[in-house]
Formats: sequence, C-alpha cells, structure tokens
Amino acid sequence: MRRALEQARRAAEAGEVPVGAVLAAPDGRLLAEAHNAPLRRHDPTAHAEVLALRRAGVALGNYRLGGCVLVVTLEPCAMCAAALAHARLAGVVYGAADRLAGAVSSCAELLDAPFFNHRVWHMGGICSEACAAVLRDFFAARRPSGGGEEDTRRQGESGHA
Repeated sequence: MRRALEQARRAAEAGEVPVGAVLAAPDGRLLAEAHNAPLRRHDPTAHAEVLALRRAGVALGNYRLGGCVLVVTLEPCAMCAAALAHARLAGVVYGAADRLAGAVSSCAELLDAPFFNHRVWHMGGICSEACAAVLRDFFAARRPSGGGEEDTRRQGESGHA
C-alpha cells in the first residue's frame, strides 16, 4: 500500500484525483504501478486501476492476469471492478471505502455478482486513514472555504467523480 500511496501523491501533484495502484504478479514481483490520469490523458477510463491493468497486461503479454493482486488506495468503482473481473485477477486490496461510487462493498458488491464468470477476492480498509487523508487533503486544498464534514465525506472519499 505504501507504493500505491506514493502513486496517489503523484496524482495529486499533477492535479488529478489522488488514487494510486500497484499490481503484483503471483510471485510478488511488481508488474505495474499507476495513478489516476483522466485529466491529463483526456480519457474517462484512465483510473489508476485500469492503467495498472493495461501496463501489467503489456508486461505479461496477456490481458488475463490470473494469480495477480491489485493494491489500490480507494475502493474501485463499477468500471474498475468489472475490469478486475475481466482481467481474471486473483484479488484486490484497497484502502479507503468510497461511499459514493465504491462497487466492491460500499454501494454495490460487483465482485461478488453472479453474472461475472470470475471471482476476485477482496479486502478493504488497509491503511484506510492514510488513503482517505490523501483524498481529504487534495479536496480541502481546492475548496474556497473549509467546507463542512458532509462536504469532506462527499469529496474526500469519492475519487471516481
């Protein structure tokens, strides 16, 4: 998660919503790391998870990433959850829950949906406070005035808006 947090901070420095991801091979080798880049790439699919999947696919020469595990700072959205299942990942570990768009356990449980032909194990809440803090700090710096707790929850925990 430490490396994923480094990627999230890089995203923040670039003005992107700070979400970072790393993808490990079954033997623990780092295959890819990425951060959100939809603004820079002019691409709504350029979430950290999708970019890491793309890079890992190139590294392995295969879009199927069986046995691999993704570590990401924010609970994946519906698009990313579907991509994880289609890539045949073994698992995903995430930090902060996304109460507005999280599709692993917060708003939907897509990785457990019966219509996917592959199951991805998942574990959330790893270093959740550090992951949420990166998001909160990013959005707090962009608000003209402090904003209330509800504003922080809405903007600080939804990195897929």
